[in-house]
Amino acid sequence: MIPDLLKSIISVVGIVMLFSCENSMSTIKEITKEDTLAVVTAYDIEYERTDSGYRQVVLTSPQMERYDGDNPYTIFPIGFLVTFYDTTGIANSFIQANYGVNYEKKKIMIARNDVVVKNYETEEQLNTENLVWDQNKKMIFANTFVKISTPDKVVYGDSLRAHETFRSREIYNVRGVLEFEEDSLQ
Repeated sequence: MIPDLLKSIISVVGIVMLFSCENSMSTIKEITKEDTLAVVTAYDIEYERTDSGYRQVVLTSPQMERYDGDNPYTIFPIGFLVTFYDTTGIANSFIQANYGVNYEKKKIMIARNDVVVKNYETEEQLNTENLVWDQNKKMIFANTFVKISTPDKVVYGDSLRAHETFRSREIYNVRGVLEFEEDSLQ
């Protein structure tokens, strides 16, 4: 009698355990899909792009996650800094943000959260919350509020299109321009 009771208890426990699984097979397959898991996670990275031995771009980030699949992409969840160099090797501008995602095939990077673009030569700086960098066209686009600071004025607008070095740009729906005289800054 005890062996039959023990068999019954084990059978009931086994059946309960079988049906108590919370994750369905479709959920498990979705979680473990190839493009939902990072194939590479790296910390404190520095990537340098050169052409004919000349440094063009340096990207640094505290964390990088790379994803494969049909449309591979890289996420910078803690932020990034991209510095651009002229043909003499001198840094002339940068883009930084608290979050970024780079789509490798499209050569498009999206920057979000406290985005800053600065041109060292002209001392001009862009501040916005969202920015798209088209690496093929060497252009940046912001379809959100923008603030451009120069040594003598501040310009506000609704959107922007500019060269990646921020040396030329178009500001759309300019909201205001604050000009400074050199004497008023002292």
